[in-house]
Amino acid sequence: MFDSISKYSSGIIVCLIIAIPSLFLGNLFPVIGGPIIAIVLGMLIALVWHNKEKCDEGISFTSKYVLQAAVVLLGFGLNLNVILLTGIQSLPIIIATISVALVVAFIMQKILNIEEKSAILIGVGSSICGGSAIAATAPVINADEEQVAQSISVIFFFNVIAAIVFPFLGKIIGFSTVNAEPFALFAGTAINDTSSVTAAAATWDNMWGLGSETLDKASTVKLTRTLAIIPITLALSIFTSKKEEYKGGEFSLRRAFPMFILYFVIASIITTVAISFGVDANVFLPFKELSKFFIILAMAAIGLHTDIVKLVKSGTKPIILGATCWIAIIIVSIVLQFALGII
Repeated sequence: MFDSISKYSSGIIVCLIIAIPSLFLGNLFPVIGGPIIAIVLGMLIALVWHNKEKCDEGISFTSKYVLQAAVVLLGFGLNLNVILLTGIQSLPIIIATISVALVVAFIMQKILNIEEKSAILIGVGSSICGGSAIAATAPVINADEEQVAQSISVIFFFNVIAAIVFPFLGKIIGFSTVNAEPFALFAGTAINDTSSVTAAAATWDNMWGLGSETLDKASTVKLTRTLAIIPITLALSIFTSKKEEYKGGEFSLRRAFPMFILYFVIASIITTVAISFGVDANVFLPFKELSKFFIILAMAAIGLHTDIVKLVKSGTKPIILGATCWIAIIIVSIVLQFALGII
């Protein structure tokens, strides 16, 4: 038993050494975020650290199982009652933007001849919830560290642009400066990562003196989008297993079903039931914070197993794919708001 623990410990400790300062730096610079800082630090260290065989098993454990644990803990941040009460209005826009993004990702993958798994991760990350969606999807489709690093990098690039540009874009489009709902729906459905949704919504509130109305509504829309992780990962797990069966393997629904997604659902149900019975939502805050740290920890591991030179060389096509997905999402979000009479 102790031999088994020591086999993983050195790699996990290295990941912790990267993750802890990344967490603090991410809190200082929330638009960049801890996961991006961790993955970049990991890649930079990997450039000069060539003899890491003793740590490989611990690093691999962190990049796979700690990442799955992060998704499970993410469920403790979901109160399904709040989503059902206030997020239901955004559902048509959410379904449309996710569908369009995935279709665009599929088409652009063929046109640009990008690796299928990278295209799936970028499409899912763009349409659902950035790094969290990538974290949930990567184990299901058996994506490797470089594919995860590439998709995270693309998502980060557009996160930063969104946080800066969206408030000004909202003004140009003509969103109401009195009613927070239109911009909240826009930010919540068209920006892929929570940190950038928060930054853009808070900026809009500050611009027009709306208190925290936009931020509260945009956060609820974002939480509603997060639930799309469940059907998307289930569909992808069956699709991946069917492909393996076609190649000569044996299809098994039990093997195809990602158990960590089931635990994610159970965690969200526990949260919902507990809050319904009067438990303070802040009780679950440590789980949410631990989820964020686990994602940072896993990104450090992924960075350590990623060739940054190779990543940079293959960077143009994934950025084009990410851009087309993002533009499609923005257009659909705006058009549907006009069609539904929200704007």
